[in-house]
Amino acid sequence: MVLRPTPSTWTQGLDMPSRLFGDQGSNDYELYEEDDEFVLTVDMPGFETDEIEVTWDEGVLNVAAEHVDDERGRKQTYHRRFRFPKDIVDEEISAAYTNGVLEISLPIAGATTRGKEIPVEG
Repeated sequence: MVLRPTPSTWTQGLDMPSRLFGDQGSNDYELYEEDDEFVLTVDMPGFETDEIEVTWDEGVLNVAAEHVDDERGRKQTYHRRFRFPKDIVDEEISAAYTNGVLEISLPIAGATTRGKEIPVEG
């Protein structure tokens, strides 16, 4: 009989992909807001600049990359989507990839937050 460790929280019991593939992708980015813009940094070692695709579509930033190593017969992929709570000036979004880190700057259009506030009764 094989004993499996008991999950410490109920979410670990449901987290099948991270048990199969490790925690890759769970802490690979940092997002913060400063000086009227969002700054997103994504750790993406092993990719070349021309293998990375960054797209913006109606408030959603999509980051995707694919690297094929023919010598080893391996393929490395990355894909993540980010939704932003404020309007972004999409013409001024910029991205740079240096030393395995992708940094994307997303200027905020005004100080308004999308959506509406829901009053809490009590």
